[in-house]
Amino acid sequence: MIDLLVNMQLLSLLLLGAFTLTFILQLFFYWAIYWRLGRFRSQPANHQPVGISVVICAHNEYHHLKENLPLILEQDYPDFEVLVVNHSSDDDTRYLLNDLEERYPNLKTIAIKEDLNFFSGKKFPLSIGIKSARYDLVLLTDADCKPASRDWIRHMQSAFAPNIEVVLGYGAYYRSPGLLNKLIRFDTAQIAIQYLSYALAGVPYMGVGRNLSYLKQVFYRHNGFISHYRIRSGDDDLFINRVASNLNTAIMVHPGSYTLSDPKQSLGSWITQKKRHLSTSHLYKFKHKLLLGLYTCSLVAFYGIFITMLSLNWSVIPVLGLFLLRLMSQYIVFSQCMKQLNEKDLLPMVPVFEIMLLLFNAGTWISNLFYNPVRWK
Repeated sequence: MIDLLVNMQLLSLLLLGAFTLTFILQLFFYWAIYWRLGRFRSQPANHQPVGISVVICAHNEYHHLKENLPLILEQDYPDFEVLVVNHSSDDDTRYLLNDLEERYPNLKTIAIKEDLNFFSGKKFPLSIGIKSARYDLVLLTDADCKPASRDWIRHMQSAFAPNIEVVLGYGAYYRSPGLLNKLIRFDTAQIAIQYLSYALAGVPYMGVGRNLSYLKQVFYRHNGFISHYRIRSGDDDLFINRVASNLNTAIMVHPGSYTLSDPKQSLGSWITQKKRHLSTSHLYKFKHKLLLGLYTCSLVAFYGIFITMLSLNWSVIPVLGLFLLRLMSQYIVFSQCMKQLNEKDLLPMVPVFEIMLLLFNAGTWISNLFYNPVRWK
């Protein structure tokens, strides 16, 4: 009986030690990494605007282009073109683009009538668009994205400096009633907090194609998407994972620099989108997978040990104390980060959404092992 009590006490101490270690790791990520975004302040541009090419790929996007393209074409910026690659559309996209070309001299369109089966996703049309761009500075977005202001181009361009070749922006989603909308927006904001904070920490690892800018010479220097051309996704995150460094990457989070789009309206369509997004992470550089995996593993262990020790009524007071300290840190850091991204309405649900996404992402990752859709639209 005494041996059993001793073993239980030893097990309790080991669990408490492991819980403390996960607590320390979590605080490291919050205060050493994510806090960088919370305290970040965009600096005003100190150089003259240069020519920029906005590149958009579209496949059956008539309605989105009709709504959003004029807002991009009418940006308050002195020298820019908008290049739309019409990728095998069978709706009325080409008629709309023809009409807009007559009204806007800064619009250029390219029609691709046949796909290339050795390129997956939108990498082929995007490559054509980038190579056809008039200017060395390209700004990428999607047909369903709307700029948050008439100064979107100006803000994104202002982050470039003599040594900067890549600028990461934020692609937000519209707010609407319902739990799914909040969950998708929280997932998007949490991912943005990670990749923007890591970029500020000198470890850039991804960007999002809804709002991303880089020099065309970077695209040529790294042979475009050749290194991962068989993967249907990755025109944004895998490309940035390959070309971005601590010396050539900056971020832009001014509210006027965002893009806005509609999130998925059903759980099924969001799952399909997430499966596509999660299919590329295993191709990230080792150091990026290590850091991202360490955060996720420490988070899973933190919740797992917390539940275990509470259910066994072991070391309740120190466990609750560490849990509350971690929660306070999370709220403080996320409060500032969500303020940067204009997503503060999501803050009250942070712990709930965090657990939901842990379970959701685990299920999606397992599902990807058995089935992976191949089309980008």
